[in-house]
Amino acid sequence: MYKNPQSRCNDRCSPGYRKAPNGGYHVCCYDCVPCSQGEISNITDSDTCYKCPEEEWPDEKKVICIPKPYEFLSYKTDILVFVFLGLALVFSITTLCILGIFIYYWDTPIVKANNQTVSFILLVSILLGFICVFFFLGRPVAITCLLRQTSFGIFFSIGVSSVLAKTITVCIAFKATKPDSVWVKWLSPRVSYSVVLVCSSVQVLICVIWLLVSPPYVEFDHQSYPGKIIIQCNEGSDLWFYSMLGYLGLLAAVSFLLAFMVRTLPDSFNEAKYITFSMLLFCSVWIAMIPAYLSTKGKNMTIVEIFAILTSCAGVLGCIFFPKLYILLLQPELNSIKIIKVKNQL
Repeated sequence: MYKNPQSRCNDRCSPGYRKAPNGGYHVCCYDCVPCSQGEISNITDSDTCYKCPEEEWPDEKKVICIPKPYEFLSYKTDILVFVFLGLALVFSITTLCILGIFIYYWDTPIVKANNQTVSFILLVSILLGFICVFFFLGRPVAITCLLRQTSFGIFFSIGVSSVLAKTITVCIAFKATKPDSVWVKWLSPRVSYSVVLVCSSVQVLICVIWLLVSPPYVEFDHQSYPGKIIIQCNEGSDLWFYSMLGYLGLLAAVSFLLAFMVRTLPDSFNEAKYITFSMLLFCSVWIAMIPAYLSTKGKNMTIVEIFAILTSCAGVLGCIFFPKLYILLLQPELNSIKIIKVKNQL
């Protein structure tokens, strides 16, 4: 069938493209330019492209707008969620087992060393630290956003305060070697309990003020990743968030410095060297975590923080309690007053 010729310099622009002047002499000559990011055109020879609504994004051909997918640490699509879930469960069960063993051997010398009640508090805080990982998994909602950073901060402060109390106990014990020493009266367990209570109460106060002044909330981030809506927890106030982390770091640093100073002093059950290693690991993990946390976005920020929580909790658990477990389970003959006296005489 015969068709009339068309006076055109080029083919028509398909949907997904727009017409753009090419600077030629003829107005019928133009270039076909793909629509810009986030825009569509659904007619032939469109003069302009139209921006999609904030909740939508162009399809591959840039012809229609489709809903943006939501992104978060999902139980349905992210394998890492099950990895973290498995690690948190394994570490929690391990902590419970250690707790049970320590309760069983409650009145033995190695458990009594450096105050067994403080060791119990430390184990419980480590267990709660592993459990708080569950607040970071799955789709963020209002209650998990309120609880995950504050619970992490409080549980960790109780744990690090317990480590600090154990370190102070070691320091006082070596200063109170003489019967007439003024340090003898400070060997009371009440001193350790007071350290744990006061140091952790400061963190509780920080978190309460944070929740009252500028609490965390669920945020829908449309800007960080084009074509996705990031569901995340906005911390509300960066000042209070970093105050919580900074105070935690201060406690860990003080514990590390005190333990480092008395790590080589002779004693059968001197925990100082183990506390030194645990706090060194703890501080290293969180110092490395901060730049990694600040340089990522979306669910990657959550992944970095979960990794830091699991690693630091596991490090403290292993460094402080595994040496005691070795003696309790594999060398019970060393867990006696007679051995302590012989070693101290040597």
